Amino acid sequence: MRRVLSGIQPTGQLHLGNYLGAVRNWAKMQHDTDAFFCIVDLHSITIPQEPGAIGRESLRLAQMLIAAGLDPEVCTLFVQSHVREHTECSWLLECTASFGELSRMAQFKDKSDRQEFISAGLFTYPALQAADILLYDTNDVPVGADQRQHIELTRDIAERFNYRYGETFVLPAAVIPSAGARVMDLQRPTDKMSKSLDSPKGTIDLLDQPDQIEKKIRSAVTDNDGEVRFDVSNKPGVSNLLSILGAATDKDPEELASEYSQYGPLKADAAAAVVELLAPLQARFAELEADPAETTRLLATGAAKARSIAAATLTRAKSNIGFLPDS
Repeated sequence: MRRVLSGIQPTGQLHLGNYLGAVRNWAKMQHDTDAFFCIVDLHSITIPQEPGAIGRESLRLAQMLIAAGLDPEVCTLFVQSHVREHTECSWLLECTASFGELSRMAQFKDKSDRQEFISAGLFTYPALQAADILLYDTNDVPVGADQRQHIELTRDIAERFNYRYGETFVLPAAVIPSAGARVMDLQRPTDKMSKSLDSPKGTIDLLDQPDQIEKKIRSAVTDNDGEVRFDVSNKPGVSNLLSILGAATDKDPEELASEYSQYGPLKADAAAAVVELLAPLQARFAELEADPAETTRLLATGAAKARSIAAATLTRAKSNIGFLPDS
């Protein structure tokens, strides 16, 4: 059974794009792989945060992930900062990566252009991301296409470390899932729905109430020609609605297009399908939110399992470098 790892930051609300594009696939994947899912709270502080916010958001995200189908009895769900080996291994990998490699990372360039304060952590965080992956002898990392560069860097760092110090790390592969729906912003359908961009009318949060979902989809941007067809390049808004309806009902968006001659009924059916899809998730989240101690217990169990594996990998890495043993 191949080991899979993926992570998500506890900043911003989970939205429909996160769920249909990634988390729902994770829920399926956990039954066929040795799956590790990490709430990467350390990555969140590369930009300033309000005191206490990270802890609250991490707990909430864990509850949302469980409500969305991750089963802590099947997969390993844990918080990054609960496994201290991540930060120690990150230093080893920072000393293995080059300045040039880190400076070429597209996400650093993008984020640093949009921020006045640029932390050193924002520059070096690909090394921490590499540690997240390499500590668990990960075979596959399900990511979006925009994260492929980070996985390639992780492989380069691991290969260099193995060359210098002997076989230590498993080389991971980026896996871009084909089944996940690509959900776009309802108001800007050429942009992905994103929790990092401020677009409240274009984003459906997983806890939005039915009337909010209906209003957002009813006001979704389409076009003026009135023809319903699946054509991402020329009709991005209509294609997005078809993709959402298709993902929510497990139907092919191109085939769905033939069932509609007007945008109104398409929007109404897409809204109804999303409301129905999210209802059980929202009910489960309410149960978990009412009992935070149970979520805390589940995360502690996941961290203990993760730590047992991460500690062995870190010990192997330090031993291969030749550090003086601490016991």
